Amino acid sequence: MRTWVTLKVLFYFILVGICTALIGFNDALASDWSSWRGPNQDGSSSETGLVSNWSLDGENLLWKADFIGRSTPIVLNDRVYVIGRVGVDITEQERVACFDAETGKMLWEHRFNVFHSTIPFNRLGWTSLAGDTDTGYIYAHTISGVFACFDKDGKIVWSRSLTEEFGRFTGYGGRTVTPVVDGDFVILSFLNTSWGSHAPMRHRYFAFDKKTGEVVWTTKPGGPPKDTTYPVSVIMKINHRRLLIDGNSDGHVYAMDIQTGEKVWGFQVSQGPLNASVVVDGTRVYASHNRENTDTTVMGRVVCIDGTGTGDITKTHELWRVDGIEAGYSSPAIADGRLYVVDSAANLHCLNGETGEVHWTHSLGTVGKGSPVVADGKIYVTEVNGHFHILEPGESECKTLSTIQIEREPGHYAEIYGSPAIADGRVYFTTEEGLYCLGVQGASASTSSQVVSGSAGLKMATGYPTSIQIVPTEVLAQPGGSLQFSVYAFNDESAQVIGAKAAEWSLDGLLGSIDESGKLTLAPSQVGQAGTVSAKIEDLQTFARVRVIPPLPWQEDFESIEVGKSPPHWVRATNRFVVREMDGNKILVKPPARRGLHRSNVYLGPPNMKDYTVQVDLLGTKPKRNLPDMGLIANRYTLEMQGNHQRLQVLSWRSDLRMAKWIDFKWEPNVWYTMKMTVDIVDDTAQVKGKVWVRGEPEPEEWTITVEDPLPNREGSPGIYGYSPAEIYYDNLKVWGD
Repeated sequence: MRTWVTLKVLFYFILVGICTALIGFNDALASDWSSWRGPNQDGSSSETGLVSNWSLDGENLLWKADFIGRSTPIVLNDRVYVIGRVGVDITEQERVACFDAETGKMLWEHRFNVFHSTIPFNRLGWTSLAGDTDTGYIYAHTISGVFACFDKDGKIVWSRSLTEEFGRFTGYGGRTVTPVVDGDFVILSFLNTSWGSHAPMRHRYFAFDKKTGEVVWTTKPGGPPKDTTYPVSVIMKINHRRLLIDGNSDGHVYAMDIQTGEKVWGFQVSQGPLNASVVVDGTRVYASHNRENTDTTVMGRVVCIDGTGTGDITKTHELWRVDGIEAGYSSPAIADGRLYVVDSAANLHCLNGETGEVHWTHSLGTVGKGSPVVADGKIYVTEVNGHFHILEPGESECKTLSTIQIEREPGHYAEIYGSPAIADGRVYFTTEEGLYCLGVQGASASTSSQVVSGSAGLKMATGYPTSIQIVPTEVLAQPGGSLQFSVYAFNDESAQVIGAKAAEWSLDGLLGSIDESGKLTLAPSQVGQAGTVSAKIEDLQTFARVRVIPPLPWQEDFESIEVGKSPPHWVRATNRFVVREMDGNKILVKPPARRGLHRSNVYLGPPNMKDYTVQVDLLGTKPKRNLPDMGLIANRYTLEMQGNHQRLQVLSWRSDLRMAKWIDFKWEPNVWYTMKMTVDIVDDTAQVKGKVWVRGEPEPEEWTITVEDPLPNREGSPGIYGYSPAEIYYDNLKVWGD
C-alpha cells in the first residue's frame, strides 16, 4: 500500500503545471473580455482610444444586433457571446448566441427549454457566460440548471444537469451564478440540497474539469443560507497561494484554496446574503452589501479586508469600512487606487482604495444594478431604466461625457442590468432592446498585447502534504461497473507535492471492493445505492461521493428502507420524504415542511433517461383546510393532482406555464389513487400522457390527459413531486422502459 506515486501521475501533473502556467484564467490578452469583470477580474481595462460619446442615430454606433438580454457579453477570439431570452408564449426559451465582433452578424445560436423552474420569462439569461482562452470553450449556466460547455462553433462539448444531478435550488427571483474559469477548472456555486452529506441546504462550490465536465472537488465553506444569491467568484494569488474568493449566502466572504476547495479564511460582512461580487487589488479584498450590518443599525456597508489571514478574520483583518452605502447588487471596480461603487439607488461613489475616503458621488438615475467598467480614463456604467453613461472621473468630481436612454418602444425604456465589455477598441453591452457595439468610427483598435499578471499553473514541490484530494469527487455509476479514482496531495501554497505516499482506500455504503490503485469494482445488484470512497494518507483523509443507479426496471415498495429514512440514492429526498409504518406496511411520506417551502421535486435517476413510464400510488390527506398537490415527473414534465383546485395538470415550467394544460379532476382525501405517466416524442413534438384511477380498480384504457409540446423535453430524470401543506403518501413506485 505504501508505494510512491507512479511516474505516470507525476508526468501528468508536470505537464498540467507547464500548460496551465502558460495559459490560465488571468492570462488572456487585454484584447479579450472572456469573463464578466474582464481580464483583471476587477472591472478595468488597459485599452485606449475608446468612445467618449455616441448616439442611437449612428454616431460611434458600429452595429446593433437583435437580441434580448440582461447580463454582460463576453468577447473571445473576435466573437461576442451572449445569453438571453427569445420567443413568445409557447415558444419561450433561453438562448445562447454568438456574433461576429466586427460586423454584428449572428454566427450561431442554441436555445434551451426551461423546466423545473419557478423563474419568470423576463429573468432568463440572468448569468453571464464565461470563456476559456486556452480551448476557446464557452460555458453557460441556464435558469433550468443546465451547465453547458460549447466549442467556438456552438457544438455542445459536455453538459451537466445541476438540478437533477446535484439538487440545485433557485427561487422565483432568478438569482443564479456566473461560472469562472481558472487553469483546468470551471467553477460554479449554487444552493443545493442533494443526498448524504449534501442533504442540508448550503451554498456549495463545484469545480468541474473544464474539458470533460467531471467534478474535481466540492466545498461548503459557510453555514445555512439566508436566501438565494448570485455573486461571482474572483481568483487571486495571496501569500503564494491561489485563492477563490467569493461572497456567500450566509453573509460572509470566504477564501478557498483553488486546487482543493479548502476554506482558508472567512469574514462576516452582513446579516443577510451577499449578491455584490468582491473585487481584489493585491492583498486587499473589497466587499459591499445593502443589508443589515452585524454591529450597527445602519443598512449597507463597503469594507476593505486584508486577505492575508487564515481562519475567522472578521475582527482582525478589517482595514477600513464606510457604513451607509447600500451597494447590494453592483460589483465595485478598482483602477489606479480608486474604488468605484454603485449603490442600489444608482449613485456612483468614488472611494480611496487605501483609506476608504469618499472623493465624490455622482447620480446615475434611480436603480443601480449594473457594475461599472473603468478604461481609457473613463467610466462606462449602466442604469436599469435604460441609461448608458460615459463619465470622466476627476479628483473631486465626476463629469458626464455622454448619457443615452434606450427605449424598448416609445415612452417605455429598455431595461439594462448587465455591465459593459471592452475588447479591441470597442464597448459592448446588452439590453432588453438589443446588443450594442460602440467604437470610434474609422479608428483602428488600440489594444495592448501585454499579458495580464497571474498564473493558474500548478507548481511542483517536495515535502509533506497538508491536504489531499480525490478525483473524481462526485460520480454516478451502475452496478457491476468499475471506476478509477486518483488521490493528489498539496502543500499550503497549492503546489502538487512530489513523493506523496499512495493512499489507503475504503468504502462506506457501497457494495463492492476497491484495490490499492484506487480502482472501485461495484457488485452486481438491482438495488440503488449511495455512499463514499475514502482515501487516506497518514492523518489526511478525503472522500468521493458515489451514486449507483441500476438499469430499468425499478420497483420500490419501501419495505427495505429504514423507518425515518428515504432511498439513499434519490436526489432531494433526504429529510423531506421519510418512510413510515402504516397498516403493517411501509410507505413514503412527505410531511409539511417545518421551515421553508412545502414544494419539492425528487429525482430518481440520471438526467439523460428517456423512453420510460413511471407509476406510483398516491394518497393526500386533509387535516385542516388545504389539500396537497402530488404527482410524478418524466422527461422534465410534471403531472400533478392539484388538491384545492381539484384538477389534473401537466406542466414543465411552473412560473410561466408555457405549455401547461389542465382538466377538472375531482379527487378525495384519504383515498389511494394510482398515477401513471409517460412521454412520447412524435414528429419532433412531445406527447405527455397521464392517467389516474382509484387504486385497486381496473386501469382505464384511455389516458386521462394528453398534452402536446412543440418544443419537446427529450430526456430527463424520472421523479416524484409533492406540495405538502398536508401530508402526502407514496407507495409502489415503478419505472420501466418502453
